[in-house]
Amino acid sequence: MFKYLSNQFKEWLINCSISEETAKIITDYTAFILIILLSIIVFFITKTILLKIVHALSKKSITKWDDILIQHKVFKKLSYLVPAYIIHVFTPLILSSYPTTITVIQTCLSVYMIIIVLIVINSFLNAVSDIYQDFTIAKSKPIKGYVQVIKIIIFLIGGIIIISTLIHKSPFGLLGGLGAFTAILMLIFKDPILGFVGGIQLSVNNMVKPGDWIVMPRYGADGTVIDIALTTVKVQNWDKTISTIPTYSLITDSVKNWRGMEESGGRRIKRSVNINTESIKFCTPEMLERFSKYEYVSEYINKKEQELNEYNSKRNIDNSVLVNGRRQTNIGVFRAYLKGYLKNHPKINNNMTFLIRQLQSNELGLPIEIYVFSKIQEWAMYEDIQSDIFDHIFSVIPQFELEVFQNPSGSDFKYFVKK
Repeated sequence: MFKYLSNQFKEWLINCSISEETAKIITDYTAFILIILLSIIVFFITKTILLKIVHALSKKSITKWDDILIQHKVFKKLSYLVPAYIIHVFTPLILSSYPTTITVIQTCLSVYMIIIVLIVINSFLNAVSDIYQDFTIAKSKPIKGYVQVIKIIIFLIGGIIIISTLIHKSPFGLLGGLGAFTAILMLIFKDPILGFVGGIQLSVNNMVKPGDWIVMPRYGADGTVIDIALTTVKVQNWDKTISTIPTYSLITDSVKNWRGMEESGGRRIKRSVNINTESIKFCTPEMLERFSKYEYVSEYINKKEQELNEYNSKRNIDNSVLVNGRRQTNIGVFRAYLKGYLKNHPKINNNMTFLIRQLQSNELGLPIEIYVFSKIQEWAMYEDIQSDIFDHIFSVIPQFELEVFQNPSGSDFKYFVKK
């Protein structure tokens, strides 16, 4: 039918006193223009009708992956291949008498279709990455770096195919000629290659994943990992700034990852209070009687006093001299009180390391260190728990006739001058 109409149009042109050769040229190129118009019509039909059908079906589907494909416009971008393909197929039939024109048109169309295919693949890979994010494994095994590597490889192959299409040579022959440029390519893509290797090691060894709290002082990073890409890792610091770290640096440099703390069920409280050594002394019976009324230490005092009395009586110790035998001290009772107080604290994890200990005394007094773990890991609440504990400790220290060591301030010196 198409050839019949073309012949009729050609004969009509000849009847209009146009030469046969000119009539043939006009007929052929008019047919070519009609094919272009036909391809545009088919394109709009595909874009308006078929895409609407696809969108409607995806909305009815219970799966989410088709919605993500539509969100990334994979089908819409794929529709741009339709007009180019129609023109590419019909051009040799219509313009068979013009081989040079056919070569130029088909070369341009081939390059156009390769570019569209690359764009579609890019959108499809982005959709795959988003679909993967819905799986639980995505939190520990991110694939963004791998997707970026695949994109680089595909675009390199696409670029080589485009060049080979333009110069009308085999892409395999072109690849063979690129062997001499391997060193240059390695230099150009040094960061992506290092990032890819680093990303594999991070993923395989489960070293860092999105959501981890990491600290890297060299890069000013102290916060949560929000993105792991091919060449960079983004960390949102606690002041809401963003630190960008080379992916490979997470392998070569020192990284402090707080994930272990988050998974352990507790967060460490490690802080000490300095006691003035001049306030440390043996407990008198009156002191022990008063201390035994304190809730968390009464049982300890009675049990310890019984143990010491038995020890001293067996050795006939002269109790009239304080330095003889074994006796309780206010600092020892205070440590026992801290232990009882923290053991009964509802927000302290007793199943983890629990220490109330003395550190080496120094010019600042005798440090009593609290080394325990809170059940709460969230930063603000953790700080509140820690502060509440030490508010209580500082308030209770004088009740054991102890003093907190503190360097004298200006007001202290003024007081001594006035005295």
